[in-house]
Amino acid sequence: MKWTVLVDNRTNNPSLEAEHGLSILLETEMHSILLDTGASDVFIRNAERLGKDLSTVDYVFVSHGHSDHAGGLKHFMKINDKAKVIVSPDAISGRFFSKRGNLHSITTAWPEIPEERLLEIGHSESIGDDIYVIAHIPHIHPMPEGNQHLFVQDKQGQYIQDDFRHELALYTGGLLFTGCAHSGLENILAACPLPVNTVVGGFHLLDNHESEIMLSELSHRLTDTYPQTQFYTSHCTGNTVFAILQDVMGNKIHPFSCGTTICNMTDNISHAPRNLRLGNHHSLFREAQHSFLCEPSGLPCRRVLE
Repeated sequence: MKWTVLVDNRTNNPSLEAEHGLSILLETEMHSILLDTGASDVFIRNAERLGKDLSTVDYVFVSHGHSDHAGGLKHFMKINDKAKVIVSPDAISGRFFSKRGNLHSITTAWPEIPEERLLEIGHSESIGDDIYVIAHIPHIHPMPEGNQHLFVQDKQGQYIQDDFRHELALYTGGLLFTGCAHSGLENILAACPLPVNTVVGGFHLLDNHESEIMLSELSHRLTDTYPQTQFYTSHCTGNTVFAILQDVMGNKIHPFSCGTTICNMTDNISHAPRNLRLGNHHSLFREAQHSFLCEPSGLPCRRVLE
């Protein structure tokens, strides 16, 4: 298994463009999966520079309805005529806004998606033998403070706090992709009924929003509860936040940026059961993995802000 960051807020590579968005290409023995599409077509240009052929992608996973994760889908559909689109119907139908700074729309302009290519996920379920999608994540643990700026517009035109029912997470082969983790990193991990070796994505822990005490406590809980898990983050994880997390978590947490490539070597490949549903938390399989960095990354680096 190998994953490559096609676009992110940060870049160390002068030949790769950054934007406020996230897109990662995940290549497994069975599939090529595009995890989010960034805000524009930047991920396509970066993929070309990295020698990645996106026309061969089998699935494109859209973690939620915000335009910095789904805005590039319309460009992707022009260069790929086969990939199935995994998305929540609430992401497609929702009208999303941010009041951070000033009120502005973060709603995605969705392209036409042929019915045979659209996989709308309304509940947690398996796709094939090796992909498990988590939907309607229970909010048991604290939610990110940065969510206070995010709203949906109802049919009456009123702005109501976003409850992130449109957010999905994807699991395959020990890797859990969180998108932005608006539902809370701990909540997403708790909702995953399979063993997680690697967590990848934004954690929506913004600088100047979470207290240092809260972040330190979170770091200790993650370290104690998931001792075998490695965490990789960027995008909506702040530089100061990352430093605080790393003070506690040490080499269990790593930054990424445009062009970062990580190879996860799997000793025993196992698959998600076809009929697995949220709430079945039995030990379904054991998987031994280790990771190594193929391309360097680091914080801080040149960063694009929202």
